[in-house]
Amino acid sequence: MRILVTGGCGFIGSALVLHLVHDLGHEVATVDALTYAANPVSLASLEGDPRHRLIEADICDRPAILEAFRSFRPEAVMHLAAESHVDRSITDPGAFVRTNVIGTQVMLDAARGHYETLSEAEKQTFRFLHVSTDEVYGSLPPGGFFTETSRYDPRSPYSASKAASDHLARAWHETYGLPVLVTNCSNNYGPRHFPEKLIPLMILNALEGRPLPVYGDGQNERDWIHVEDHARGLVAVLERGRLGETYLLGGRAVRNNLAVVKALCAAFDRLRPEGGPHERLITFVADRPGHDRRYAIDPSKAEAELGWAPTKSFEEALEATIRWYLDNEAWWRPIREGRYKGERLGLGTAG
Repeated sequence: MRILVTGGCGFIGSALVLHLVHDLGHEVATVDALTYAANPVSLASLEGDPRHRLIEADICDRPAILEAFRSFRPEAVMHLAAESHVDRSITDPGAFVRTNVIGTQVMLDAARGHYETLSEAEKQTFRFLHVSTDEVYGSLPPGGFFTETSRYDPRSPYSASKAASDHLARAWHETYGLPVLVTNCSNNYGPRHFPEKLIPLMILNALEGRPLPVYGDGQNERDWIHVEDHARGLVAVLERGRLGETYLLGGRAVRNNLAVVKALCAAFDRLRPEGGPHERLITFVADRPGHDRRYAIDPSKAEAELGWAPTKSFEEALEATIRWYLDNEAWWRPIREGRYKGERLGLGTAG
């Protein structure tokens, strides 16, 4: 298949593109604006591969997106491009509305125009997969789980903008007949993750002997899915999902933030005992404004309908992730010394 992937130089996007090309043999056009969190080096193994092309374009740039559709003529679209860090959305919500809402509308319009040029046979197989987050559902009570019928209740500028984009995708399906699928996933972890998020930030701080800042009391709970399990789930939805349906993809690995950081410290003690015990680096800091208490996904629908299930054990895959960062300093060192040095973000100050 010819698949257009937006945000393919980002964390989840790069894992997906590598899976599509290397493992499945698809032809992929990666559309990416190459903003701060994107890293073309993540796709270095595809350099010179005729099955992959990189199109540097902002999804809000309508002429550029229309040209990408015209030149590549995709058989499917997997739309991942988004501003995604809650802390940054607290400081600059406008950037999140622009990319996540306006950008999604541009993508849907371009896909609709492209879809109308297809033959009837091509229309039968064309898909637009919109990739989203479990944060659109708000905060769960203790022991609760999100399902595909959970009520939307976003609490941050990030989750509100993603909720809006979900609604747009479903509206284009209902109003215009665009063959749309929607996924909402839990927290991802794994290699090539921009180090502003919890796990890669803690890995690099531990490696450098810096404090490991934990928000509030550390009891905020998240469900964790390895990025490669997520990529496989996205392909399963694209290939076998029912049109107009939503599928939740989770790792069945709910942990509170403090437990995640302690597990990371234990792994570091095994891998780098000379720096331990690493738990001594844990430091509690002021909580994030509006910090949701619990997210957790019930992925039963995807498992039952698609034959997909997460395969990675959290603790084992976490240690493998740490090893990847230890072995790939050339990937993260330029980021750490340039675009993001590990500073605190999202303190709620007006900009």
